[in-house]
Amino acid sequence: MSAIIGVDRVERKELKWRMDRAEPFTLLEILPEEEYRRGHLPGALSVPPDRVADLVPELVGDRDTETVLYCANSDCNASRRAAKELEALGYTNVRVYEGGKKDWVDHGLPLENETAPVAPAFAAGSAGPSGIE
Repeated sequence: MSAIIGVDRVERKELKWRMDRAEPFTLLEILPEEEYRRGHLPGALSVPPDRVADLVPELVGDRDTETVLYCANSDCNASRRAAKELEALGYTNVRVYEGGKKDWVDHGLPLENETAPVAPAFAAGSAGPSGIE
Protein backbone atom coordinates (compact mmCIF):
# COMPACT_ATOMS: atom_id res chain seq x y z
CA MET A 1 0.00 0.00 0.00
CA SER A 2 1.23 3.47 -0.75
CA ALA A 3 1.41 6.09 1.93
CA ILE A 4 -1.07 8.92 1.89
CA ILE A 5 1.00 12.04 2.38
CA GLY A 6 -0.56 14.32 4.96
CA VAL A 7 -3.55 12.07 5.74
CA ASP A 8 -3.71 9.73 8.71
CA ARG A 9 -4.53 6.11 7.97
CA VAL A 10 -6.50 3.53 9.87
CA GLU A 11 -5.97 -0.18 9.31
CA ARG A 12 -8.69 -2.84 9.12
CA LYS A 13 -7.90 -4.41 12.49
CA GLU A 14 -8.15 -1.09 14.33
CA LEU A 15 -11.32 -0.12 12.47
CA LYS A 16 -13.00 -3.44 13.27
CA TRP A 17 -11.85 -3.25 16.91
CA ARG A 18 -13.33 0.23 17.25
CA MET A 19 -16.59 -0.81 15.56
CA ASP A 20 -16.93 -3.80 17.89
CA ARG A 21 -16.58 -1.48 20.88
CA ALA A 22 -18.95 1.14 19.45
CA GLU A 23 -16.30 3.81 19.79
CA PRO A 24 -17.48 7.18 18.49
CA PHE A 25 -16.45 8.11 14.94
CA THR A 26 -18.18 8.67 11.62
CA LEU A 27 -17.55 6.22 8.77
CA LEU A 28 -18.10 7.47 5.21
CA GLU A 29 -18.05 5.46 1.99
CA ILE A 30 -16.73 7.66 -0.82
CA LEU A 31 -18.21 5.80 -3.80
CA PRO A 32 -21.27 6.24 -6.03
CA GLU A 33 -24.57 5.62 -4.27
CA GLU A 34 -25.22 2.46 -6.33
CA GLU A 35 -22.04 0.92 -4.90
CA TYR A 36 -23.15 1.83 -1.38
CA ARG A 37 -26.53 0.16 -1.92
CA ARG A 38 -24.82 -3.04 -3.13
CA GLY A 39 -22.82 -3.28 0.08
CA HIS A 40 -21.00 -1.07 2.55
CA LEU A 41 -19.11 -1.42 5.80
CA PRO A 42 -21.41 -1.64 8.83
CA GLY A 43 -22.60 1.76 9.96
CA ALA A 44 -21.13 3.64 6.99
CA LEU A 45 -22.89 6.60 5.43
CA SER A 46 -22.92 7.19 1.68
CA VAL A 47 -21.08 10.21 0.27
CA PRO A 48 -20.61 10.10 -3.51
CA PRO A 49 -17.21 11.51 -4.51
CA ASP A 50 -18.71 14.52 -6.26
CA ARG A 51 -20.86 15.48 -3.25
CA VAL A 52 -18.29 15.56 -0.44
CA ALA A 53 -18.41 19.34 0.13
CA ASP A 54 -22.24 19.33 0.00
CA LEU A 55 -23.04 16.31 2.15
CA VAL A 56 -20.34 15.97 4.78
CA PRO A 57 -21.11 19.25 6.59
CA GLU A 58 -24.72 18.01 6.92
CA LEU A 59 -23.65 14.55 8.12
CA VAL A 60 -20.71 15.60 10.30
CA GLY A 61 -21.45 19.00 11.78
CA ASP A 62 -18.60 18.99 14.31
CA ARG A 63 -15.39 19.43 12.34
CA ASP A 64 -13.37 17.86 15.19
CA THR A 65 -15.29 14.56 15.03
CA GLU A 66 -13.12 11.66 13.96
CA THR A 67 -14.16 10.87 10.40
CA VAL A 68 -12.95 7.71 8.64
CA LEU A 69 -13.25 7.55 4.85
CA TYR A 70 -12.90 4.56 2.55
CA CYS A 71 -13.59 3.62 -1.05
CA ALA A 72 -13.25 0.47 -3.16
CA ASN A 73 -9.64 -0.63 -2.61
CA SER A 74 -6.07 0.58 -2.21
CA ASP A 75 -5.96 1.68 -5.87
CA CYS A 76 -9.02 3.91 -5.43
CA ASN A 77 -8.16 7.56 -4.86
CA ALA A 78 -11.64 8.83 -3.99
CA SER A 79 -11.21 8.58 -0.21
CA ARG A 80 -7.79 10.27 -0.35
CA ARG A 81 -9.15 13.13 -2.44
CA ALA A 82 -12.15 13.47 -0.12
CA ALA A 83 -9.87 13.54 2.94
CA LYS A 84 -7.90 16.42 1.43
CA GLU A 85 -11.16 18.18 0.57
CA LEU A 86 -12.44 17.79 4.14
CA GLU A 87 -9.19 19.09 5.58
CA ALA A 88 -9.52 22.15 3.31
CA LEU A 89 -13.03 22.64 4.74
CA GLY A 90 -11.59 22.69 8.26
CA TYR A 91 -12.07 19.09 9.39
CA THR A 92 -9.29 18.29 11.84
CA ASN A 93 -9.62 14.54 12.50
CA VAL A 94 -9.84 12.79 9.13
CA ARG A 95 -8.44 9.31 8.54
CA VAL A 96 -8.52 6.98 5.55
CA TYR A 97 -8.99 3.21 5.53
CA GLU A 98 -6.84 2.68 2.48
CA GLY A 99 -7.65 -1.01 1.91
CA GLY A 100 -11.30 -0.11 1.51
CA LYS A 101 -14.18 -2.41 0.80
CA LYS A 102 -12.02 -5.01 -0.97
CA ASP A 103 -9.68 -5.46 2.00
CA TRP A 104 -12.66 -5.70 4.35
CA VAL A 105 -14.38 -8.42 2.28
CA ASP A 106 -11.12 -10.26 1.50
CA HIS A 107 -10.68 -10.76 5.25
CA GLY A 108 -14.12 -12.29 5.66
CA LEU A 109 -15.80 -9.29 7.23
CA PRO A 110 -19.45 -8.56 6.47
CA LEU A 111 -21.01 -5.79 4.44
CA GLU A 112 -24.44 -4.30 5.00
CA ASN A 113 -26.63 -3.55 2.00
CA GLU A 114 -29.98 -2.04 1.18
CA THR A 115 -30.91 -4.36 -1.68
CA ALA A 116 -30.89 -7.71 0.12
CA PRO A 117 -34.33 -9.33 0.20
CA VAL A 118 -35.97 -9.96 3.55
CA ALA A 119 -35.47 -13.60 4.57
CA PRO A 120 -38.82 -15.44 4.34
CA ALA A 121 -38.64 -16.64 7.94
CA PHE A 122 -38.52 -13.05 9.17
CA ALA A 123 -40.86 -11.38 6.69
CA ALA A 124 -43.38 -8.89 8.03
CA GLY A 125 -46.04 -10.58 10.12
CA SER A 126 -44.00 -13.70 10.90
CA ALA A 127 -42.37 -14.45 14.20
CA GLY A 128 -38.73 -13.44 14.51
CA PRO A 129 -35.96 -15.46 16.12
CA SER A 130 -37.37 -14.92 19.62
CA GLY A 131 -40.84 -16.06 18.58
CA ILE A 132 -42.19 -12.55 19.13
CA GLU A 133 -43.85 -10.72 16.22
